Amino acid sequence: MSKIALVDDDRNILTSVAMTLEAEGFEVETYNDGQAAMDAFQKGLPDMGVFDIKMPRMDGMDLLQRVRQKSSMPVIFLTSKDDEIDEVLGLRMGADDYVKKPFSQRLLVERIRSLLRRQEAISGETVTETEDTKVMVRGELKMDPLRHSVSWKGNDVSLTVTEFLLLQALAQRPGFVKSRDQLMDVAYDDQVYVDDRTIDSHIKRLRKKMRSADADFNAIETLYGIGYRYNED
Repeated sequence: MSKIALVDDDRNILTSVAMTLEAEGFEVETYNDGQAAMDAFQKGLPDMGVFDIKMPRMDGMDLLQRVRQKSSMPVIFLTSKDDEIDEVLGLRMGADDYVKKPFSQRLLVERIRSLLRRQEAISGETVTETEDTKVMVRGELKMDPLRHSVSWKGNDVSLTVTEFLLLQALAQRPGFVKSRDQLMDVAYDDQVYVDDRTIDSHIKRLRKKMRSADADFNAIETLYGIGYRYNED
């Protein structure tokens, strides 16, 4: 049973979403602000977090930043429909996805299941070795899917599940272009709709993280209007 941390200052959302998730077989812990959640996380992290962005004491952005210092657990942001800037910032900071309020609880459940399935696949539980699970080396890049580890020129880089899958998809076939639609298929289940801007935000954040290991990193090339390509040389 996966444990979900639901953090929101709206008690109606906490109650209704918690009931839905519990009915779907999840264990749910609820918190009405980021500080309360962070205090609880000191004793042990959940399998996944669903964070509202705007909360008292500690907002979702601050909570995510602190979580990312110790874990790459999947995180979904809940945002208001007008919080476009916050969405982009959240993705760049390490959120895996976002859902706009008001939202379909069924959609939220599907996104949670999607992220947890990917997390389990990468964690290597009962994994049969395939091309997707073998250690991959492409020039200065080394990726180990079973350990969810990435290094560039020997320097470790911490990536979220979504970032890892996108980089893996690009690096598997250097020189070949992946369209945004193809990358969406890699990163999201069919039931989950995302737009081009979401993929672009993930790629920007991925590049930023790789450049933290090497300021000259330029292996991911943008082909405007087409997609992205990994260049091994």
